[in-house]
Amino acid sequence: MPPQDTLSASFPICASGARTTCVVDGDTFWLDGIKYRISDIDTPEISEPKCAWERELGERAKDRLQSLLNGGAFGLKAGLRDEDKYGRKLREVYRGGRSLGAQLVDEGLAHRWFGFKQSWCGVN
Repeated sequence: MPPQDTLSASFPICASGARTTCVVDGDTFWLDGIKYRISDIDTPEISEPKCAWERELGERAKDRLQSLLNGGAFGLKAGLRDEDKYGRKLREVYRGGRSLGAQLVDEGLAHRWFGFKQSWCGVN
């Protein structure tokens, strides 16, 4: 069952320094000092992309996630695991009963997460 839309904040893009509430990339964000990884998707890398297309698409995914998170109240849903190996909280993000991760997939800015990374290079 999707969570209630009870969370909202203003999300800038993360800069260097302390992070409290901001968007890191297309599937990672900070909210109130806690780092979250959207658990039902994987987006292109921007820090170590395998090709120029991955970097470009990663930037678009980051900007789109920022827009979605800033679009109104949302809810977070925990899955089977609470955290990943990097200490990020693993959550699905919902608004109005719809997964924002699924929306990014539908828009071609994310892959569904099946437990392994899929290539973004040579796909355009």
